[in-house]
Amino acid sequence: MTPTEFTQLVDTTLSQIEQAIEASDADIDFETSAGILELEFANGSKIIINRQSASQELWVAAKSGGYHYVWKDDAWRNTRDGSELFASLGRYVSEQAGQPVEMKS
Repeated sequence: MTPTEFTQLVDTTLSQIEQAIEASDADIDFETSAGILELEFANGSKIIINRQSASQELWVAAKSGGYHYVWKDDAWRNTRDGSELFASLGRYVSEQAGQPVEMKS
């Protein structure tokens, strides 16, 4: 994947995450800046999702830990266990929001 394709894919993914947050009933604020999406929860905790251009990965920092995702088989896959980004992010966001939040790609 070219650097331009990677950037476009990440921008699209971050936009999809924002849309899912907006569609939820959860009290979550978000801000995007230079390839970094920061989710802030009512309890003060945060989830940070950012692009890593050199390795062509998306990194997620959540209360439960740090995770790396690479584009593989038409989805962002966790480099450790192969789990899909939106399914995993739904769990992380739900845990920190204290209520179910569905994340769809």
